[in-house]
Amino acid sequence: MAVEIQNTARDLVLETARLRLRRFQREDVDAIFAIIGDDVAMQYYPKTFNRSDAVQWVERNLRRYREHGYGFYAITLKGSTEVIGDCGIIQQEIDGKVELEVGYHLRRDHWGHGYATEAARACMGLAFRDFGATKVISLIRPENVPSRRVAERNKMKIERRITHWGLPHLVYAMMREEFERGSATLGEKQIPRGLKPARNDKSKGSDGTAEAVPFQNG
Repeated sequence: MAVEIQNTARDLVLETARLRLRRFQREDVDAIFAIIGDDVAMQYYPKTFNRSDAVQWVERNLRRYREHGYGFYAITLKGSTEVIGDCGIIQQEIDGKVELEVGYHLRRDHWGHGYATEAARACMGLAFRDFGATKVISLIRPENVPSRRVAERNKMKIERRITHWGLPHLVYAMMREEFERGSATLGEKQIPRGLKPARNDKSKGSDGTAEAVPFQNG
């Protein structure tokens, strides 16, 4: 699966065979609430989300873009502007160490098409090749079989079991070398350099977000 990283810091971030991932905008609140407000889709989370939580979800990711250069991104199908989910990279503190987690949430009427797997793999590549990750993880409740299947289709393996948010979680993990070997086996193109992490210096754009380096082929 070829993946391209686009040369814009404010909107489109990743493009896969079927999907586009872009930065959240404040007008995406209703679209994300349709996902996180669904008790079935979010049954493995420790709380029920309301619309106010959806507002905070978007704002939290806008803050992540400013502070880290990455976060969750809105997913749309190619040829559509409708947001059907999100996927991206966030920081998680696990046993006193900050890890980069690839997370994903998809609207229930779009389950079963492999979109989460496709988006997650693209975000794993982004974490490794643009944000310097040596390892990425996904925190998944043991009973969350659909999310476990996404991780396993992307060749992530269970590293350990932990308690997170007061609930048991599996830590699925993949090292950079494993990802690169898998990409070579699948015949994927190497992902070119794209977005740089935000820093507290002149590399930031005028709005405080990370600037993009020029798009390169190769």
